[in-house]
Amino acid sequence: MARMGEQISSIVTRRERQQYREKVQQCLDVFARMLSSSHFEDTDPMVGLEIELNLVDRELRPSMTNESALSVTTEAFQSELGRFNIELNVDPRPLHGDHLRQLEDNLRAELDDAHAAVPDAGIVCVGILPTLTAEAMSAEVLSPDLRYKALNDSILDARGEDVLIDIQGRSGERFSQYFDTIAPEAACTSMQMHLLVSPTDFASYWNAAQAISGVQVALGANSPFLFGNRLWDETRVPLFYQATDTRPPELRNQGVRPRVFFGERWVTSVFDLFEENVRYFPALLPEMSEEDPVAVLDEGGVPTLRELRLHNGTIYRWNRPIYDNSSGMPHLRIENRVLPAGPTIVDTVANSAFYYGLVGALASDDRPLWSRLSFDAAHENFTDGAKRGLRARQYWPGRGEVPVDELVLRHLLPLAHRGLEMWGVDADLRDRYLDIIEGRCTSETNGATWQSDCVGALERRGLSRNDALAGMLERYVDGMHSNEPVHTWELPSVTS
Repeated sequence: MARMGEQISSIVTRRERQQYREKVQQCLDVFARMLSSSHFEDTDPMVGLEIELNLVDRELRPSMTNESALSVTTEAFQSELGRFNIELNVDPRPLHGDHLRQLEDNLRAELDDAHAAVPDAGIVCVGILPTLTAEAMSAEVLSPDLRYKALNDSILDARGEDVLIDIQGRSGERFSQYFDTIAPEAACTSMQMHLLVSPTDFASYWNAAQAISGVQVALGANSPFLFGNRLWDETRVPLFYQATDTRPPELRNQGVRPRVFFGERWVTSVFDLFEENVRYFPALLPEMSEEDPVAVLDEGGVPTLRELRLHNGTIYRWNRPIYDNSSGMPHLRIENRVLPAGPTIVDTVANSAFYYGLVGALASDDRPLWSRLSFDAAHENFTDGAKRGLRARQYWPGRGEVPVDELVLRHLLPLAHRGLEMWGVDADLRDRYLDIIEGRCTSETNGATWQSDCVGALERRGLSRNDALAGMLERYVDGMHSNEPVHTWELPSVTS
């Protein structure tokens, strides 16, 4: 779960909720004025990264110690929804030159230092921690921050009943259980990539990011197990969707939109997305600020639009629009939320390089991809990529429905190279990171397939599923610390 960025100080009344709706609309009106008249930050492309992490004890079980962990780590780390979660944030940086290598070095140093500093626990970078159990998913798992209690209460109150997690796996396994808390959401640990873009370019970049989401998740899938069950290659996608669903079945049947939202159409402006968020979704965390955004703008200032930002932070688009300001200058970002954390830092940066290169190339194309690809097809690509990973098939204009590895190797990798070259990324780094993406395709191995194959090998030795998951995670942690790409990791032999 991405950080919400705003602290919640109290539980609100019904009257305050009504006032909040009016304030959000006022913020939206001010935002529209700003888009037509204000100067937004528009420098060289700036990118940022957040990685959600799992804390484990010496037996690699979840460790509910994020408060003590944060007391011994740097300011780059912050709390997350679950007490076994922390999040690592890296400062925004340009893409050109060797900044991707600097990003890799920075992330490795932060994680190594944190791992050494956290007593009696380790840090695992993975989409869903394989040793999590359903029995542990109680309200006590939630971090003590009031904002998480408020979010939990708001979602359950809106839903009016317990949360059902019901996921059918491809191999026939299934998990289905009700929970009286949103704690299962804490099982979803992801990475978020940020890209600063101008208002005039925003729609092209967002559309491009949506169009490649299916390929992204297929290549980077790393969440095949949930509570002991082998489900989707990226089980985090349906889990996140269901764990935050405020709709009882009747509202789902009426077509009411979910909080985890792929979207419904290509957009022509960033305003389209914020307007949809205000029009379609009731507030979950309706807390008011003292700011008068109209007065601030009329006086030549830059309003924070806190209510609009807080509301936006409770609608979990896979490509989320972000409004923010720094040093008195407003800016817009796309937050790409498609990918899980891990398996290694070098895999993470390779995923970033592929995303930034490909989205840059597609956004600058004279004939936009989204003018030839239906939005429904993009959504179907995303679902199939999450479900089947590297075995997914993707519909692509001019090529029809093709295996995802073939699409990447023959068409998308050259585009990503071109995009990174356009951003000014050093040639050796383009090769370093995109070669990892190529290696995943040619070996048909990513985090999800490695985890599944490793557990399968250990089970064929006679281990139970739980013991096989623990044994797999022990090997996974070793591979994570090696920083060698996951497609190069060895698998255990079937015989011990």
